[in-house]
Amino acid sequence: MDATFLKERITATKDQITALEDAALSLSSGAITSYTLDTGQSRQVVTRSSINIINKVIDSLYNRLATLEARLTGNGTVIGRPAW
Repeated sequence: MDATFLKERITATKDQITALEDAALSLSSGAITSYTLDTGQSRQVVTRSSINIINKVIDSLYNRLATLEARLTGNGTVIGRPAW
């Protein structure tokens, strides 16, 4: 993969993380019951009942971001496993 493509994917992933974190924080504050999420690709309305799903997607995006950044810099990613 070329560096330009990876940089674009990193920027897009960071934008998605920011949008989802904003939604999760707004919903968890209790001040609102729904939030319109605009990812740049689509718009959708999420509610408080979606917070667990939003958090799982955020975690997945952070993993994707780490992988993309590792590919860009030439570093590898390490998956730790328990010793037992």
